[in-house]
Amino acid sequence: MPEKILVVGGAGYIGSHTCLLLAERGYEPVVYDNLSNGHEEFVRWGPFEQGDIRDRARLEEVIAKHKPKAVMHFAALIEVGESVKEPVAFYDNNVIGALTLLSCALNAGIDAFVFSSTCATYGLPERVPLDEQHPQAPINPYGRTKLIIEQALKDFGTYKNLRSVILRYFNAAGADFEGRIGEWHTPETHAIPLAIDAALGRREGFKIFGTDYDTRDGTCVRDYIHVLDLADAHVRAVDYLLAGGSTVELNLGTGTGTTVKELLNTISDISGRPFPVTYADRREGDSTTLVANNDKAREVLGWDPQYTLKDIISSAWQWHSTHNG
Repeated sequence: MPEKILVVGGAGYIGSHTCLLLAERGYEPVVYDNLSNGHEEFVRWGPFEQGDIRDRARLEEVIAKHKPKAVMHFAALIEVGESVKEPVAFYDNNVIGALTLLSCALNAGIDAFVFSSTCATYGLPERVPLDEQHPQAPINPYGRTKLIIEQALKDFGTYKNLRSVILRYFNAAGADFEGRIGEWHTPETHAIPLAIDAALGRREGFKIFGTDYDTRDGTCVRDYIHVLDLADAHVRAVDYLLAGGSTVELNLGTGTGTTVKELLNTISDISGRPFPVTYADRREGDSTTLVANNDKAREVLGWDPQYTLKDIISSAWQWHSTHNG
């Protein structure tokens, strides 16, 4: 029998791609999701259990039924702008929910936990590329809620023998190359789907915020990483923990930065459809450059991102042009 992994938030974007790879590599992903941001049709590689991470009784019931060897936690509210407007909801879900999940896992004797964190825990970069030793000073409630759980995981590791891999994502993008699952947020706030929708004529062009940054073309630089590369790192993190690995935090990015203008040009080239671009003032809190130093993930997990920006855009274009989520 394959070992079961509880994938909390497994009906969402990154969680569902991770389930795909877990199943390919011989695990059985058990998806636990309240479907607030996930999609039941994305649960295709193992059983589905509907529930909320704040519902202790339901979590205990699912864990007792499936007896997973490890837990992967993707079930967070992620929209930075929303976290500023609704901080209470973010603390409720991202902190209270995560602590409830951790408590249930510990009570069931599970000692392996993979946590979706974010480069937003670093705040405004003091140096680039960012390594794991960069100071953590988040500038919004989203980043702060993630940092609180990182700190809890380290305490639980020290005092409760819980081993965890904390994965700090940069900009997740792209889709399954076979078109089975992809990015589907409502509302959509990520740059690549928004630009592709503009190329498809589904929205009125694309707005660039800030053209006076200290970068090669004046627009912000970001590190886009294919969602399947992220998923690969998660499965490797489970392998690492089940083999006895100790608590570690790792950046997940390609180490290559792309400006907003370069991103839009790549989308125009691949789609063959230019689209109108307008310019606006900088947004408060946007960093000039966010690029990962991913040496530690290479060293600890043997992980190496496989996909290029063109792969990301091609797979995303295929997904969005055939699905209007």
